[in-house]
Parts: sequence; structure tokens; C-alpha cells
Amino acid sequence: MRIFVTGGNGFIGSRVVRLLHAEGHQVRCLLRPQSRTHRIDGVPYEKHLGDVLDPASLRSGMAGCDGVIHLASLSSWDQIRSPKMREVVVGGTTHVLEAARDSGKPRVVFVSSATAINGSVKPTVFDETAPFELDGNKLLYAGAKHDAEALCRRFSDGGLPVVTVNPVEVYGPEDDDLITASYIRDTLKDWPAMAVAGGTSVVHVEDVARGILSALVKGRSGERYILGGENLTVRRIIDLTLEVAGLKKWVLQLPNWLIKAVVKALAFLRLPTPVLPDLLDYATLYWWMDSAKAQRELDYRFRSAREAVGDVVRWLKASGRA
Repeated sequence: MRIFVTGGNGFIGSRVVRLLHAEGHQVRCLLRPQSRTHRIDGVPYEKHLGDVLDPASLRSGMAGCDGVIHLASLSSWDQIRSPKMREVVVGGTTHVLEAARDSGKPRVVFVSSATAINGSVKPTVFDETAPFELDGNKLLYAGAKHDAEALCRRFSDGGLPVVTVNPVEVYGPEDDDLITASYIRDTLKDWPAMAVAGGTSVVHVEDVARGILSALVKGRSGERYILGGENLTVRRIIDLTLEVAGLKKWVLQLPNWLIKAVVKALAFLRLPTPVLPDLLDYATLYWWMDSAKAQRELDYRFRSAREAVGDVVRWLKASGRA
């Protein structure tokens, strides 16, 4: 097939592009003139200049394509409260879906996030049927992804084949923007290592890429699929990181309210903070997910959290980042 990919030069997207090529598909990547392409430079693909905020570039890019994988988003921590979040995530997804509808209705996979499903202050495991109970104005990224999913369901009801996937916290090498790798790097470098009360599901980037391709072929239109992994507490992820790295270090875990107060005060005074302030809103919740539906319908499989974290530790050390 010929597949149109937005965000194909990103951390997850580059794995998707490589895998598409490895499986014999032709890939057309939507890229901006300033896009960094180093993660896919060794892969044959067709470059299409444009932007998810430019509907005309999307329609021309999808011409002759059999499928669309929409990954483009704002996701780095320095953009997590960006005033452009809804414009890019909700507006951009609207443009992608409209272009697909007007371009022969190719099959679309929207790459959302597990944060669009739900999170909790106490350990709770969610599946695709969970009601969204978060404050989308405070957790702007989660709210924008949740609203973009509603658009996907609406377009699916209108006849466009759209499947949504919800990756959990994705780990792996080549996380150049240090989105999740920053947690691992900080654990390796900081003394003491800092933990909060919270948790997440840990998945390897390669497993997510395979899940996305499987959704393109096997997913049911109008459905969402969690691409998850092992559900771990933040403290367990820190302990696992230290175990893999062969380090012994004191881990300091203070009450969430105290950490938030200290970090907020330091940020107000424009002093260095032990963790990114915007990270705390997410890190102090539990994002535990059940991937049974994806395992059942997409033949989705995931490797252990130890392997995922270990790959990040080795990459950080080899690249001189830790």
C-alpha cells in the first residue's frame, strides 16, 4: 500500500516509517521545510512538504494513498501547555480527517494517547470504555487528544474508516527530545533520585509501532485500542532503572502536595526545579491501562518494562546523555 504519514520523523513516527518500508509499503511523509529527518534518512520515502494546519497540503499529500497514519502533534514537555495545543491537535486532526474524506476515504489511524482515556489519584486500571474524568483545561494535552478522538468517532459515523490507538508512556532509544528518556536520565544523574506517588504503563516504542500498523490492517472503524505495557508505580520505574544501570542510590519520595508546593515556589522565583513543573500534573496521577482489547483484536504484544527501560539506559550512556 501507499501510506501517508504525518509526524513520520518523530520518535514513534520514525519507527512506523521504518516498519512500513520493511513490510513493503510505499511511504509518503508530511514534513515541514524545517523538519529534522535524521531518524528516517536511511529509509526510502517520498517527502511531501506541508503542515497539518494547511488543508491543501494534506489533500495533495493523500492523493493516491491507501491509508493515512496521523501522528503529528505537540508532545514535548516544553510544549505541554502551549497555546497552540488545541489548534495543532484538534484543528490539525480535523484537517486530516476532512482531507481523507475528500480524497477517496483511505483508511485512517489516529494516534492518540492513553491520557485521553483517563487517569486517577489512586491505582486504577482503565480500559477503552472508561469515562474521561480529567480536567482538560489543566491537562491540556489529555483534553485535546480526547476531543480529537470525538472527531474521529464522528467522521467514522459518517463513513470514513477511522481507527484510534492510545499508546501509553513510550520508551526507547532515539528519544532525542527526552520526552520519557528525561525520567531515566534524571534518575541516573540526580542525587538523590526523586520519586512521586503515581504510576504509568511502560511500553517499548517498537511495540507501539507494530501496534499502529496492526490497527491500520485489523482495527475496526470507530474503535479505540490501548497500546500498553506493564503497569508500574513511579517508584518501581526508578528502582528498575537503577537495577538495570547497576547503581545503588537513595530514592527520596516526598508527599505529592509537598513536592508540588516546593516546585511551584522555585518556579515562581525562577530557580532550578528538581522536576519540570508541567510534568508533575501528569506524574502524580496513575495512568494504568489494560491492553486486552488490542491483544485480542490486533494481536498486539509488548515486551517487559525492564527491556524497555534497559534500552533507554544503554542509549543514554552510549550517546553521552547520562
